[in-house]
Amino acid sequence: MPISEGAKAPKFNLPCDGDKTAKLSDYAGKKLVLYFYPKDDTPGCTTEALDFTAQIKQFDKANTAILGVSADPVAKHEKFKNKHDLKILLGSDEAHEALNAYEVWVEKNMYGKKYMGIERATFLIDENGKIQKIWRKVKVKNHVADVLAAAKGA
Repeated sequence: MPISEGAKAPKFNLPCDGDKTAKLSDYAGKKLVLYFYPKDDTPGCTTEALDFTAQIKQFDKANTAILGVSADPVAKHEKFKNKHDLKILLGSDEAHEALNAYEVWVEKNMYGKKYMGIERATFLIDENGKIQKIWRKVKVKNHVADVLAAAKGA
């Protein structure tokens, strides 16, 4: 059954930067912005991470945590965070377990060449672990403002 709004969010357990781990259950009683991005330190991914970092206090006021996930290893996340002074937690899914569970590990096509990669997508998960909103094939510009509005219930 495809993942959809209103459904229970798939569980995950990911190693993160700062020797942390992130599990869905860690966010019980709080909203979670779970966003998937293709690769650390690329233009769109950097902009998206910086945009979420810039709004971290507003998300905190909305009782909403932020977790960015890619298939990059934790060490690469650490470098990415330090280079750009990011204030969000980054999870590593080298095994593609969460990527597959959230249906964001997809076939892509660039210049006629097909390959597997991460679809830029964001999931807003409510305090009870249900998917409140899904954004697929995200365009970075103004995306964080849209997610923040949804987290605030606007």
